[in-house]
Amino acid sequence: MKTSARIRLAILAAAIPVAAALVVAAPAAQQDDLDTRVKAFLGSHQGEWHDMNVPAVDGQTLHDIIVKHKYTRALEIGTSTGHSGIWIAWALSKTGGKLITIDIDERRHEQALANFEAAGVAKYIDARLGDAHELVPKLQGPFDFVFSDADKDWYKNYLQAVLPKLEAGGCYVTHNVSERPQRNLAGDYLSFLRGIPNLETTVDERGGGMAVSYKK
Repeated sequence: MKTSARIRLAILAAAIPVAAALVVAAPAAQQDDLDTRVKAFLGSHQGEWHDMNVPAVDGQTLHDIIVKHKYTRALEIGTSTGHSGIWIAWALSKTGGKLITIDIDERRHEQALANFEAAGVAKYIDARLGDAHELVPKLQGPFDFVFSDADKDWYKNYLQAVLPKLEAGGCYVTHNVSERPQRNLAGDYLSFLRGIPNLETTVDERGGGMAVSYKK
């Protein structure tokens, strides 16, 4: 690991107990400029989001959920190179919120940072390099929106760590979950979700398939 990355990781690890600070929603003129910049960036990179990123239809869904419910405290588990993070942060620019996003891979993390800057949404993102198995349980929260898209065999563990910190009315979205066995990458996770009494879960089969759970 590079020295600069080690220093950044140490700083971020020390900051883990602090919830994401909110920022003020952009004024209308600035929001228009940001919207134009984000749309241009996403348009110029269509078809390039491989490397475990979500498809655009899923990014749009994440964006729309946040804007509709005016969520402001977001967590993403699994940054990859930043496609979903850009959609989430774009929504948070409209609500006055901020995103904490975590990835363990230094190459993906560095590329995501560059993409966040290029898209113009970096100020709405606290991107952390580290092992989500260790970092997620240490986060204080509270959160009102969570997107889980990391290692599928740890989905239950992430949910159990974050659910107590998710506000009532908040939304927990899990990627690569489907009613169709051939598309489902998350094993029996959907059955596990539906067994939690204070969650209402539906499945969006578009894109990569997402379980969308609202906390009662």
